[in-house]
Amino acid sequence: MPRSLTPRLADLRDEILGHAKAFGLDGFETIFEILSYEELNMVASYGGFPTRYPHWRWGMEYEQLSKSYEYGLSKIYELVINNDPCYAYLLEANSEVDQKMVMAHVYGHCDFFKNNFSFRHTNRKMMDEMANHATRVRRWIDKIGIEKVEDFIDRALSLENLIDQHAPHIRRNPDPKVAEEQSKANETGGGIRVEKEYMRGYMNPQSFVDSQRKKVEDEKKQAKKFPERPQRDVLQFLLDHAPLEAWEADILSIIRDEAYYFAPQGQTKIMNEGWASYWHSTIMTTKALKDHEILDYANNHAGTMATQKGKLNPYKLGIELFRDIEDRWNKGRYGREWDQCDDLRTRRNWDKKLGEGRAKIFEVRKHYNDITFIDEFLTAEFAIEQKLFTFGFNEKRNSWEILDREFRKVKAKMLQMLTNFGQPVIEVIDANYDNRGELTLAHKHEGMDLKGDYARETLKNLQSLWRRPVNLITRWDNKGQLLRFDGTTHSEKKVDL
Repeated sequence: MPRSLTPRLADLRDEILGHAKAFGLDGFETIFEILSYEELNMVASYGGFPTRYPHWRWGMEYEQLSKSYEYGLSKIYELVINNDPCYAYLLEANSEVDQKMVMAHVYGHCDFFKNNFSFRHTNRKMMDEMANHATRVRRWIDKIGIEKVEDFIDRALSLENLIDQHAPHIRRNPDPKVAEEQSKANETGGGIRVEKEYMRGYMNPQSFVDSQRKKVEDEKKQAKKFPERPQRDVLQFLLDHAPLEAWEADILSIIRDEAYYFAPQGQTKIMNEGWASYWHSTIMTTKALKDHEILDYANNHAGTMATQKGKLNPYKLGIELFRDIEDRWNKGRYGREWDQCDDLRTRRNWDKKLGEGRAKIFEVRKHYNDITFIDEFLTAEFAIEQKLFTFGFNEKRNSWEILDREFRKVKAKMLQMLTNFGQPVIEVIDANYDNRGELTLAHKHEGMDLKGDYARETLKNLQSLWRRPVNLITRWDNKGQLLRFDGTTHSEKKVDL
């Protein structure tokens, strides 16, 4: 069970919090609790929420975390929850210098949760909401049976990424009532245009006007698509229109709510971890470290920043980019004059001593997500300094190798990896395909390409909720392809895009 901080750790918490506030960090109140490594692995397997609904997935993740810890492959130093108040868990086996570093890191996260725009619409009482979700699922298990409920959760979880991650910030569709009123206001009564008012009754008898109006309405109904516009929030579309039973709709709504809660963390992984790492580094190296703790801190910090072969470390990329922004704005290395300077010696010695770096990174942490962060601030100089490159698998040599070091290609590849969490973008485009009640989705080629086996399994699970055949239009080898599952058989055919 979670335990409160010891008096010594409580003193350290107060010290680190004082440093964080002195630097301008402004997060929610943070409640720290102590856990053993088994307990921390358990909480982590539940996504940080110990009262989450029951499902075999959590047990599988617990086994993976436990084995990874026992074999010395990884170690969870901290876990912090976006909530008001924030909850943070500390590993009881950590040394004192580790605990200080983790606390400083946590206060960086808490400041980011509270102030970054991506989290503005998240549920700040999600700890209570998760417990409520668990209660609702357990009630359905008692009523329906665990096998039936778990099977449905399995299928629904395969669709949890089919949401509109920008929906909390963008109104994609007009209010239906407003749209209907505007449509009626734009309607014409039909009939022949008449210049002279006294001729209207002769040229447009009421029976003729009524028949023309009915003709226009029938044409509109025939032409009207359902949905009228592509719907990126597939889960909401299913909740609104799929023939779900009450218990299925309730569980699907739970999975959708949780998907939207976690979405901002996926949108800001690099920034969030970079911001927290920047502040644990700053607080520890300038305020909190004692002389005898320097080597232990350096060892742990270096482990966090280490980059594995072929992988992007969000902690490392994030902290280095925040440091680069701070340095550039301190020295005035931005703006039209800087961009137009092509003398290498001048650029190398450029320093206007503006001292605007700290204010700038606070501004950035508020208004950006990973995509805009990378797009706006990742420069050619930064890419060269950090040795960024694209890589791929060479089948002839049977090995991974560097494909390109060109800055624009590196940046484009990185942005593609971040778009929609690096997953395919899918939209509902027709819920009455060929007038047969079939659901049709389209793969938008903004993010990643589809994997055929994943796509077929997802269609199978989607069809089980729609209860009618489901189609997916995509592009393979630059040719349009329609994948279909009718409930028993998968099929494919070429289509024009």
